[in-house]
Order: sequence, then C-alpha cells, then structure tokens
Amino acid sequence: MATANASTHSKNARMKEVKKKTRLGMTFKKDASFGEWYSEVVVKSELIEYYDISGCYNLRPQTMAIWETMWEFFDAEIKKMKIKNAYFPMFITEDVLQKEKDHVEGFAPEVAWVTKSGQNDLEVPIAIRPTSETVMYPYFAKWIRCHQDLPLKLNQWCSVVRWEFSHPTPFIRCREFLWQEGHTAFATKEEADNEVLEILELYRRIYEEYLAIPVVKGRKSEFEKFAGGLYTTSVEAFIPNTGRGIQGATSHCLGQNFAKMFEIDFDDEKGEKALVWQNSWAYSIRTIGVMVMVHGDDKGLVIPPKVAAVQIIIIPVPYNDADMEAIFAACSSAVQTLQAAGFRAEHDFGKKNPGAKYNNWEMKGVPLRIEIGQDEIDGNQVRIVRRDNGSKVNVPTENMVEHVRDSLSNIHESLFTAAKVKRDACKKVVYTWEEFMTALNEKKLILAPWCDEEEVEKDVRTRTKGELGAAKTLCTPFDQPSLPEGTLCFASGKPAKMWTYWGRSY
Repeated sequence: MATANASTHSKNARMKEVKKKTRLGMTFKKDASFGEWYSEVVVKSELIEYYDISGCYNLRPQTMAIWETMWEFFDAEIKKMKIKNAYFPMFITEDVLQKEKDHVEGFAPEVAWVTKSGQNDLEVPIAIRPTSETVMYPYFAKWIRCHQDLPLKLNQWCSVVRWEFSHPTPFIRCREFLWQEGHTAFATKEEADNEVLEILELYRRIYEEYLAIPVVKGRKSEFEKFAGGLYTTSVEAFIPNTGRGIQGATSHCLGQNFAKMFEIDFDDEKGEKALVWQNSWAYSIRTIGVMVMVHGDDKGLVIPPKVAAVQIIIIPVPYNDADMEAIFAACSSAVQTLQAAGFRAEHDFGKKNPGAKYNNWEMKGVPLRIEIGQDEIDGNQVRIVRRDNGSKVNVPTENMVEHVRDSLSNIHESLFTAAKVKRDACKKVVYTWEEFMTALNEKKLILAPWCDEEEVEKDVRTRTKGELGAAKTLCTPFDQPSLPEGTLCFASGKPAKMWTYWGRSY
C-alpha cells in the first residue's frame, strides 16, 4: 500500500512539473498555498516577469494597460482641480535629504545611494528618491513669493526606489515601483484640509469604481502617519485569504513643518510673512497587486472590466464539416462591431485547440469570452461566457452589443459585492484584550475601542509580535460607530476616544 501511495505521489508530482513547464494552467490553489499561488498567477497571467535584481520586475503590457486606465482617470480628475503635471530629478543630495529630520529617519533604511561613476568614487554620495518632498520643496521656496503665487499644485508620474526589505513581493513590496505623487501648497489650512479629502475620494473611486475592491477611508494614527507630516489619511483594503490589511493609497496634510525646514513662505494680502500649508498624496502600482489578491481564483487572474486590457476575447470553435471561413468571418465581424461600440475586443485565431484557448484567456482574467462555431452561425447567435462565475448564455447576434454592455456592468457589481461580502465576514468587533487576541489569531479585521495613545499602540505591537508579524492600527474610520459613554480601550482600560481598525498588514 505504501508503495502504491508513493507511486501515486510521484506521478502527481511529475504531472504538476510537466504542467508547470508547459505553462498549462495554474498549479497552486489560492486557499491552500496563497503565497505560491500569487507568485504564479502574476507571471502566468502575463502581468510581470521576474528580473535578475531582487524586488525589481518587468511590467508586461497587460499590467501597463491596467495602470494606464487608472492613470487616465486620475489625471483627468486632478486636472479638473487645477493640478498640473511636472517632473523632478530622481537624485537627491545628502544635505537636502537630511533637512527634515523626522522625514529622513522614516525613510533612511530604504534609501539607495549612488556612490560611484564608472570606477571612481563620487565626492558626495547621491540618494535615489524614495519620495520627492526634499527634491521639490527647495523649488517651491523659489517659486512662491506672495499670495498670488498660491496655490501651487503639482503632480508627477514617476518611479521611486525603496531598497531595504527582506521579502519582496510583485506589486506589493518592490524596490522600484511606479506611482504618482502630488505636492501642493496653500495659503490656509482649510484649503489644505479640503484637498486632502478630495484626493482621498479619488483614491476610493479608483479602488471601488475601477478595481471593484471595497475600501475604508480613515485617518492614520500618530505612530503610523507619514514621517514629518501633520496627519495622514488613507484608504485601506483587506485580504481575507491572509487576514491582512493593506494600505491602498495615502493623502497627507504636511502642515507647515516642511515649509519651516525649506523656508517656503509668502507675503500675505496684508503684506506680512506667512508659511504655506502643504499636502502630499500618492497611489502606486500596488493597486494591481491588491486587485490580483482580492479577485483572483484557482484558474488565474480575474480582471474587473473597466481596467481590463481586453474586455472580450472571441474564439472560433472548429469541428468536422464546419464552414471555417464563415466562422472566422463572423469572429472578425463581431470584433469590429464591439470595437465600434467602444469595447476592447480581440479574436484568437491561433493554432491551439479551443479548450486550450479558453484556459489561457481565463488565466489572463479576460471578463467575457465569446464562442462562435457552426451552431452559432446556423442560429445567428453567439455564446457568451463570463469569467467571474462561468455562466454561459446564447445571445442573438443582433443583441450582442447590448448583452455585452449589461454583462460587463454586472460583472463589476458582482465582483465588488463578492469582495465586500468576504471582507465583511472577516470583520470582528471586540471590547477586551482576550477578544482581540482571539480575533487576531483568526485573521480578522478587528474594530476596537481605543484610547488613541501612541504608547498603548506600541505596547500592542510588542505584545503581538510573532512569526506572522505584529498587530498595528490600520486606520480610524471616518464613519464612526456609536461609542457609548464609559466604553474602555480594549488594550489599556482607559476611556476610549474612538473606534479603530487593527490587524496584521502588508
């Protein structure tokens, strides 16, 4: 019996290896081996290819198409807010980087340095930007002189480098990654506060309206806020499979701290000197990693329709005695009709059999598949298959465009609803330390009453530190449940001031 079991195990292992080598489908299951599944799906769905420097990845066209869709939305929206695009160098001198002490300490472990030119040592090492506050703000000080120069509102699309970490993960923890970063200066705090929330709402829309991912808008704790800033707001997502929160994007009010360091002042309307109020805000290609984690399944990627590079793939279905010329013509006609209606549609006339094509496009996450064979030609119809739930329906050719439009809209809604149901099933309200630890060990998204004291938060991190990582505050949601008088902090026993989300995070 043992020999038979060993033989079966060996056979299964060989089958998996062959499948992996020939790139036929997924070999890991999302629920059983999440980390391995994620590493496999981002490669086999042709989002990335690994590079020979750890933490750096080749971003393939499918990734860039998703990024460009988000870029087009966000860029158009910030231009409505009179924010203009600019570009600043990636290099920073050490003197400038050191100007804001708290800021540089927050990023110091991640800063990469250029120390050589050819074989010669540089006289002064040059840092590669981990973020651009210290790159931009000397020039804000130069360009802002009086109240008529305000507000100054700039954004740049670029990459940044953050080097120091031990476990790089495509999209989630990269040594170089794409992002946008906005930097703005105002005459008043009120203007700055308003923009912080306007930008945060755009980030919510990216996640919920484009990526079909539910997020929580809230404020970071003093311990978790941006180094050197006044306060930080964020949108927070949650990955049920790992029980970890993930910071989706941040919008910071920097206050006047950087203005003091870089002497960014202006003559106000009374002719008196005043410091500007500043914001910075960013989202990155991490958004795509969150999308993969939330929606992907054992077949591969599942891409929400709004960001899919290909929304509909059309596949001819040949068999004996079929009129292949008519089938190919019908497929080409369907592509033209859908493209004319504004959809991103392609056909697959490759030499693989239909089953292999189905698996390939399912793995790539294309939202809809249309099959056209002799039966469809004879019936003047097409067969439409959904990626998210596998449902199949035959639709008259004359109704194809309308059905596709409705299906894509429904797919987005279904993905968002399913993601929200899964996330909400992981939420747990706790009141005591014992309840907190039970929920943490069950990989929950924990909502707990908190006294809002930094030392208490540090103590929670210390007490929960382990192989899976320490618990931390994720955010204090703007949408606060009722907090009855006399409610105590779950960790300190002191009077609670707010409800805050806690958990492990990426």
